Amino acid sequence: MARFADMQVYVSVVESGSISAAAERLNLAKSAVSRRLAELEARLGVSLIQRTTRRLNLTDSGRDYYTRCVAILADVEEAESAVSQAHGALRGRLKVALPLAFGLLHLAPLIQDFMAQHPDVRFELDFNDRQVDLMQEGFDLAIRIASLEDSSLIARRLAPIRHVVCASPRYLARHGTPRAAADLALHACLAYSNVRDPGLWNYRDPAGEPGQVRVPVRLAASSGEFLLRAAVADEGLVQLPTFYLHEALRTGQLVQLLADHAWPELAAYAVYPLTRHLSSRARALIDFLAERLAGEPHWDH
Repeated sequence: MARFADMQVYVSVVESGSISAAAERLNLAKSAVSRRLAELEARLGVSLIQRTTRRLNLTDSGRDYYTRCVAILADVEEAESAVSQAHGALRGRLKVALPLAFGLLHLAPLIQDFMAQHPDVRFELDFNDRQVDLMQEGFDLAIRIASLEDSSLIARRLAPIRHVVCASPRYLARHGTPRAAADLALHACLAYSNVRDPGLWNYRDPAGEPGQVRVPVRLAASSGEFLLRAAVADEGLVQLPTFYLHEALRTGQLVQLLADHAWPELAAYAVYPLTRHLSSRARALIDFLAERLAGEPHWDH
């Protein structure tokens, strides 16, 4: 049992990024974590972690040992979970990172439904638009809106995330309605700032040809909700995902522009690390979300 405890301590140190953070995570004294780590290295006869004043760096042996520890601990947890599930229920903790607005608007109700079906699963949810380090911060999985390029992650596509350009009826009455993409350069525009170039809007025209237009950015913000409110308040044209805009479009507060153009499309993915064994409860959550989000998203109807 002591060896399993040492493995848990070591994995927590690696994933937390420091001995003090691991101690807090494990509810142990910092000195106890340091002692167990030193005893583990002494027993193995190798250095697992190179300690500096700012961070902990894994040695090659430490990296290999971490990977093996994660697999062993996951197998133990999965074995216990499988026995529990065989007697009727998923059990244990799920730590999940979710994008703030999409998570609150469209994922939170689904997770609440999942919780009702599986009352023995405990959730720790981080609603945040930052890209968390799943391994270092101990997440089981994350939901990300992206065009994924990180090969260190396994991803399952959940839903398309489409963008449109729109404005309020009053703004259009005062300033005119754009008839072509080039006309956007003549309007005050509201832009999402968490992109490389907020003022460069890409599209495909009705013939499918790619294009881009440089728009004058009157307002840039990192909050899609704030940009939505500014557009409804007649401040300018906005390009946002339809999961933000669907209610404002449905009620007529905003009007879609250049609907025959295709604006950037991303996707919502469930992602988890290659080195992290996916527990039965995490797999069940991903399957549940994929089933509930299958087909055309309700916000695009």
